[in-house]
Amino acid sequence: MDQSTSLPAEHGSAAAPSSASAPAHPPIRILFPALLLVMLLAALDQTIVSTALPTIVGELGGLESLSWVVTAYLLTSTIVVPLYGKFGDLFGRKIVLQTAIVLFLIGSALCGVAQNMTQLILLRALQGLGGGGLLVITMAAIGDVIPPAERGRYQGMFGGVFGLATVIGPLLGGFLVEHLSWRWIFYINLPLGMVALLVIAAVFKPHTAHVRHTIDYMGAAFLASALTCVILFTSQGGTVLPWTSPELWFTLAVGIVCIGGFIYEERLAAEPIMPLQLFTQRTFLLSSLIGFIVGVSMFGSVTFLPMYLQVVKGSTPSQAGMQMLPMMGGVLVMSVITGRVISKIGKYRMFPIAGTFLVAVAMILLARLQISTPVHVMYLYMGVLGCGLGMVMQVLILAVQNTVEFKHMGVATSGATLFRSIGGSVGVAAFGAVFSNRLGARLSELIPAGTELPQSLGPTTIHQLPAALRDDYLQAFSSALHTVYLSAACVVVLAFALSWFLEDVPLRKHH
Repeated sequence: MDQSTSLPAEHGSAAAPSSASAPAHPPIRILFPALLLVMLLAALDQTIVSTALPTIVGELGGLESLSWVVTAYLLTSTIVVPLYGKFGDLFGRKIVLQTAIVLFLIGSALCGVAQNMTQLILLRALQGLGGGGLLVITMAAIGDVIPPAERGRYQGMFGGVFGLATVIGPLLGGFLVEHLSWRWIFYINLPLGMVALLVIAAVFKPHTAHVRHTIDYMGAAFLASALTCVILFTSQGGTVLPWTSPELWFTLAVGIVCIGGFIYEERLAAEPIMPLQLFTQRTFLLSSLIGFIVGVSMFGSVTFLPMYLQVVKGSTPSQAGMQMLPMMGGVLVMSVITGRVISKIGKYRMFPIAGTFLVAVAMILLARLQISTPVHVMYLYMGVLGCGLGMVMQVLILAVQNTVEFKHMGVATSGATLFRSIGGSVGVAAFGAVFSNRLGARLSELIPAGTELPQSLGPTTIHQLPAALRDDYLQAFSSALHTVYLSAACVVVLAFALSWFLEDVPLRKHH
């Protein structure tokens, strides 16, 4: 009780309902764009490097380590998500967010001056240590300064920015590489990050209560080890190591043991990294499961859209990025509309149900793509997919924040985000394996025995093949793509079924 009565004294204008509207809104109008910018920077760095990888390898060498430029960032940023959530609850969101931004900017600057592939991979890991904090703390920060009844429209914009970053990352990366240098992919973060840092320092005044800090180091170690093993398993399986490799399955076994150790430790810890009681709350558990499945389907299937455009339609990387705009537009528009409608009607359950249904429909439509399918038809399918994703992603975060205790706001937000990130990692690996296996099987059926294909089958090489061989390859490619999207549709149907079990909990009018 003492804690609740001390808050108005420290943050009177933000905590008292009667006086909140006048003094709080001008800082929100300044703070919110800064938080959106932070979210954009962190989300961009998950995808912006992909277009530049051939150029980076050409300058630094290390072709065998290519995938680790992406995996290193994914690995560290995923591992630290629940840690940042807990640190934000313990030490206050402001100082933790500022620390994450500084770490991210230091990593970005050093990545830009890397002299070899090993340095770049290590520095990408450092950048990820900051990037993971940016994603989760920005979402939890909105929970600090905006009550749930008004939070929908703000969360909707976050969803739009995340979708925007997913699509424009490869496009922006291609532009910077073509007109400046691959190093500017990292340098561009510095001025933007400094602006966000200064604004947050000036106007971010979160609701914080000082508590004694007890860090669950053993839980953190078990969790970091488990996530490392799981992500290594999903990122290396079928690419770096064959699925039959004993080392690969040993990695997964170690990860499972660490998960057991983490659960045991969380039962004993005074201040657990992720309180197990959260999983007894229906909304948190369902939102985490649905988020995981949406992550699997979204990241796992969207990866293949630019590939289809380049291989089948002959688009350049920059053109393929532009042709993804219908999906981005769907995510952006529907996230904003959904957020505003939720703030107005105070109900959110219908949106994950409708959203997962639209995603499943879009996956089935994408599974019908043929070599002759006009590009404008594909735009329609991508728009449907974007609208579905826009109705799901941020609504799940809002639902979690609306139902957990305020002291668990950060760790609950990070938990829901973590499951979506892990789902994305699993999806990319799993659908990559499905695609490769199906492509290989179809090629062996269609191409005459003894025919040798080039070792490197990039879009340019494919279009230079003899006409008959090229047609066979494109047929096999389309068939593999059909299998990927049908698999994704089946996975999303499970999320659709789970979303019916969500409950409409009235949105809180105050903290």
